[in-house]
Amino acid sequence: MNKRELDPHIGPAAKFGVLLRTSREQRGWTQGHLADLVGCTSSYISALENGRRKPSRQLATELDRAFGLGEQFLREWGSASRRSSFEGFDEYLRSESKAVVLRLFEINIIPSLLQTPEYARAYQDAPVRRGAATQQQADERVERLLRRQQALAQAPEPHVQAVIDEGALRRPIGGRDVMVAQLKYLEALAAHPRFLVQVCPVSAGEDRPFGHPITLLTMANRSIVGYGETERRGFLERDPKTLAVWTGEYDHLQAEALPRAATQGFIRDVRKGFEHG
Repeated sequence: MNKRELDPHIGPAAKFGVLLRTSREQRGWTQGHLADLVGCTSSYISALENGRRKPSRQLATELDRAFGLGEQFLREWGSASRRSSFEGFDEYLRSESKAVVLRLFEINIIPSLLQTPEYARAYQDAPVRRGAATQQQADERVERLLRRQQALAQAPEPHVQAVIDEGALRRPIGGRDVMVAQLKYLEALAAHPRFLVQVCPVSAGEDRPFGHPITLLTMANRSIVGYGETERRGFLERDPKTLAVWTGEYDHLQAEALPRAATQGFIRDVRKGFEHG
């Protein structure tokens, strides 16, 4: 059976899985043998090693006991539990890295894959100042985002479609200089043949679909994977009927948005407003 390789940087579940698999293989143990030692099933061990499941505190403690590693698994579990990645996001990232088309929309913020490092840093540092996140969490989010952006630039490069809410262009994240640089970057992306960038103006009013961020991924086999977020949770969507609705709504969103040339002029005008404001 082929072993699925995991990138430990994808997320906390993947990092835990890599540690677990490496530790087990160094001792020459099978998944079944380890499962017997810690009191679970071999399928659960497999799911942990492949990043499909997250461990419990009790299991992390049992793994430390079985491997004799002090509290290494418990520390990794604690680190993972402090992170704020929504459920389903790690699995989404694995699909994102293989997608041939990405369709993006976020509310009142530049889509993360189109953010400059300075914009991303300013946005992620704000919860730290409010006491809603730790500096470690903010740093991890920015580092993960930059890795995702780098992956997009690697062959084969996917096609990216992004509809940007007008409010995101006018919301001064990071201050004037950060916004000017961010808007210049968007202007460059909007002129790139691999990107279709559109602005959805506030004049769309109630005809703008989606009240939450949404991403649609088209895979090489033409299947579609969706990911959405609410204020408190994220969810990966594979149900064909639901995805058909989401795809239709995204088509409607693009129809309500400005075309490519008008979008470039709109972004330029907003950028000039920041420069002279």
